[in-house]
Amino acid sequence: MTAKIPLSLYLHFPWCVQKCPYCDFNSHESQGEIPEEAYITAMAADLDRDLETHSGYQLNRPVTSIFMGGGTPSLFSAAAMADLLNLLQNKLTISTATEITLEANPGTTDFQKFAGYQAAGINRLSIGVQSFSGRQLQNLGRIHTANEVTEAFYAAREAGFENINLDLMHGLPGQNADNALYDLDAAIDLGPEHISWYQLTIEPNTVFYKRPPALPDDDVLWEIYQAGLRRLEVAGYHRYEISAFAKPGKQARHNLNYWEFGDYLGLGAGAHGKLTSADSKIRTAKTRLPSDYLKAQKSTVTPIKPEDLMLEFLMNALRLSKGFDRQTFVERTGLASHVLDEFVRQASDAGFLEVEESEIRPGERGLQYLNELLMLVD
Repeated sequence: MTAKIPLSLYLHFPWCVQKCPYCDFNSHESQGEIPEEAYITAMAADLDRDLETHSGYQLNRPVTSIFMGGGTPSLFSAAAMADLLNLLQNKLTISTATEITLEANPGTTDFQKFAGYQAAGINRLSIGVQSFSGRQLQNLGRIHTANEVTEAFYAAREAGFENINLDLMHGLPGQNADNALYDLDAAIDLGPEHISWYQLTIEPNTVFYKRPPALPDDDVLWEIYQAGLRRLEVAGYHRYEISAFAKPGKQARHNLNYWEFGDYLGLGAGAHGKLTSADSKIRTAKTRLPSDYLKAQKSTVTPIKPEDLMLEFLMNALRLSKGFDRQTFVERTGLASHVLDEFVRQASDAGFLEVEESEIRPGERGLQYLNELLMLVD
């Protein structure tokens, strides 16, 4: 069964120029020069340890996607990324068909850097825009301007990137529908292959949590949401996940693997992974602090309990507009199909799900109220 489950690779780069007030990721302000060579050496040791420790999890499966996230991976040089990818090529099954995404922030990149990334083998970019409003960019603690977003996008195009995602937020402090749609239209006008458009949420352990900004009320948020969905549909972006919109054939393969409950290996400070063997499923978590990770790459392993598998699968799969089919549920969880029956019955009766033979997908109400839908899982 394990051989049928796709394997992805997540690489975490924990440094940023400065910490954004809404960010709850494992990111740390860089203090001076980033230790590129030492960090890549640590990631290599991390991988070697995983290959030895988790040899029963078929890590020789083809790697379908690689995602370089952060933090700000684009603070690393193209030469460092080339060294890392060459190292991975020698230890894992990576091909020219593997989707390799790098998160890039405007203000940390230019044409030469983008060209170097592409030459290294990176074939997809995810550019952190968040807003095209100078005032909102300041509110969000971003280091770039709206003009630098456009410059970064065209520099990436000139460097040869044909698969670009733009990350964009809505529901920002003091934002009204016109402001939010201006941002969305600006992103659409650039013509990226993919747009991640999601509402700002206030997370614990962030500056915004300690000092909450004034956010739009529910009526404004609903107006933004409804109008934005229409804008994206008219522009040819298919909504394939709650907050992900893509041109035909340009869905993010890496994120799809998460949402379809595939396996992924996590390397880097604070990186998480999920792996499946013939008789167990585990989650892994790496040392969080960059300074500690550089000294020793420790990993915490937590078994996924059988009684938690159904909920964990549904938390991911029901984010997708297409939902899932029962055979995929059986293959990815190892559970029998019939364990879904009572949940599907209740959720369908409540108007959350649409069911057609073996296919189960969330309707509009299910996508909008996913948390309420998941509360029906026994």
